[in-house]
Amino acid sequence: MSALLGLGTYVPVWEHSGQRVVGPDEDAVTMAVAAGRALLDGLREDAQSGREPDVRRVVLVSRDLPLFEGGSGAALLAGLGVPAGLPVVEQVGGGPSVLELIATAEPGTLVLAADLEAAGAGAALVGSQGTALDHVGRVTGSLPTTSRGRDGVRWDYDDPRLMLERGTKAALADLDLADKPDVIAGLGPKPTRQLSRKDVATLPTTGASSAIFALAEAGSGDVVVATEQASAVAVSVAGVAPTFRDEAAPLPVPRTRTTPGPDIGISLPAYDRAFDSKLRWEAGSCNACGNLAVPPRLRCTHCGSEEGWSLAPLPRSGEVYTKVDIHVPVPGRATPYSLAIVQLDNIEVRTLVTVTGAPSGALEIGDRGRLVLRRIDTRSGVPDYGHALRPDVVDDTRGDKA
Repeated sequence: MSALLGLGTYVPVWEHSGQRVVGPDEDAVTMAVAAGRALLDGLREDAQSGREPDVRRVVLVSRDLPLFEGGSGAALLAGLGVPAGLPVVEQVGGGPSVLELIATAEPGTLVLAADLEAAGAGAALVGSQGTALDHVGRVTGSLPTTSRGRDGVRWDYDDPRLMLERGTKAALADLDLADKPDVIAGLGPKPTRQLSRKDVATLPTTGASSAIFALAEAGSGDVVVATEQASAVAVSVAGVAPTFRDEAAPLPVPRTRTTPGPDIGISLPAYDRAFDSKLRWEAGSCNACGNLAVPPRLRCTHCGSEEGWSLAPLPRSGEVYTKVDIHVPVPGRATPYSLAIVQLDNIEVRTLVTVTGAPSGALEIGDRGRLVLRRIDTRSGVPDYGHALRPDVVDDTRGDKA
């Protein structure tokens, strides 16, 4: 038995045909960080003492991991703002794997899950106290109606009736529950209504993160099941876990064009020098005079000192000082897009960042927003993460829409 301290959820702002889709600067890591920060920041604000959530281990579950060699652990820890020395596990899996992890994890485990189709992410922090979860049962079956191997090719058997009858229903029967599950994750709207007791709104995802979205919908005493093909895991929930959501109102996918051209190669020395500063959103503070620089510099541009520097956290909110909308075709980049110089709150620092979560042209001088982790580019196959401005309020009548 484990206990939930809280849950966090994230869905991208973009929507196509009634389904949330990732933006061009999002992937499993950025979405997992968004859900994780929603949870951790929410717990910090919710606790009157302001104590730091106790995270001792991080596990990311997805079938869309950005790097299979090299890994994304350092980017994940930096984006979450947790110590770099924490152990990280990147695990390929779906909803049953996530629910199993949460129900059996040691206190201090932060479980993250992210999906690109349909897009969304969830976070769950396991503690020694909180909402109790009791592991009810597990079934591991094989019915690969959808598969993807090392070659990356996706294969679909395309027989939904076989999947329902010999996969999902057979797994639920093997769980031997006393009644239908109250909330079920991993299925589309119609089989969900058919197989669950509660009239729960359709979950945003059907993959790994669906298990966390299901826990967020569960009430005290509910049985939650996560299923995938012919496998399933069931837990009972004794209470309602606090849930912190980052789920903005949907916007239609904007019209863009991509111009072919040569990629910009990666410079690993430059990547290494700016890594912590960019991903943790911290500036180098000169040890001699306190002048801030992003990224940190060997020689202070203010006093000329080479005595070294220390990282200082930067505010994550600010106001648009000025902005520009780029319409000129840029090789390898979807255009149009927007850049903004942001005056950060409570500090005399302005920073140049891209704009995310809003159509080009939707942002104006004076608008407010917050800095969020995004994939700024991919260089030599390596995701290059940084921070972008996400507006607090988006007036989609200003921008281009599909």
